[in-house]
Amino acid sequence: MLVRALGSLLFYGRFLRSFSALGFQRRSSDWEEFDPDFSGQRWLVTGATGGIGRAVALTANRHGATVLALARDTGKLDALQHDAEHPDRIRPVPVDMASITDVRALTDHPEIAAGPVDVLINNVGVLMNDFTTTDEDLEASFATNLLGPFVLTEQLYDHDLLAADGIVINVSSGGMYGTPLKLEEMDCRDGDDYDGMAAYAMHKRAQVELTRYWNEQWNGQPAVHVMHPGWVDTEGVKTALPGFRTALKTILRDTEQGADTILWLAAQRPEAVEKGIWLDRELQPEHEFGFTRKSRHDANDLAEFLRQRAQSPKGRE
Repeated sequence: MLVRALGSLLFYGRFLRSFSALGFQRRSSDWEEFDPDFSGQRWLVTGATGGIGRAVALTANRHGATVLALARDTGKLDALQHDAEHPDRIRPVPVDMASITDVRALTDHPEIAAGPVDVLINNVGVLMNDFTTTDEDLEASFATNLLGPFVLTEQLYDHDLLAADGIVINVSSGGMYGTPLKLEEMDCRDGDDYDGMAAYAMHKRAQVELTRYWNEQWNGQPAVHVMHPGWVDTEGVKTALPGFRTALKTILRDTEQGADTILWLAAQRPEAVEKGIWLDRELQPEHEFGFTRKSRHDANDLAEFLRQRAQSPKGRE
């Protein structure tokens, strides 16, 4: 316990000025006015009813996009549509991203099947303190954070529902700097071994590798980018990390600051890059500690692992 506390203190101390609102304010002071035009674009945003996803959905809508908003809670989807500047361009799509069966069915949903998606935002993310499994016998945060979005993205591509000149943006987390790529450990099978914070970090590290995998497989059409929003004051942080939030509340980013780089990437459409993770409109290294470079696995191993999990989520055949 003491070792972990000291490790956390070192980690937070190293990134405090960069990941907090202090870093955003410092970097954004030189930015030009940002007034994108997303008219005619179709966006798909997972986790669209809360935190960063909600900020992305409402801002994209305000700037002209039609937003396919994916989330579990129909009441929150209704509220999102109500609060949008152009409610007719918010298209609610209720889905539990932890259910691989439900995710597979999304390509048949009329709103999604209507035409290619120009901007896909894999935003959904949960940090769970308690071990929970889904009806398909998957650890719930693994299914929500990684397997569900993987299946969704692959399905959209395979059904020609991602525009070749579009962009996929994976929303990772600065927590990924604390772990190398791991596979079996991501889908924990024993509640006694479960560590919600470690699981979340592994899922977010995997998103970086998936970005590399899809860019190699698709030759950058569409381009896939991965970003992290810094430390943002969301309901998820309030619930999962109350101590962290209490200690840093005065310098946590707001959701608009967290969403900024997502919207900027969607507007700029940079070409796919071989490596790196975006923070505050700048490409940053994927690793800050030497130990996170040491993994027995690569992006291809990860994709195969996820494909196997998605094929037989029950039973572990």
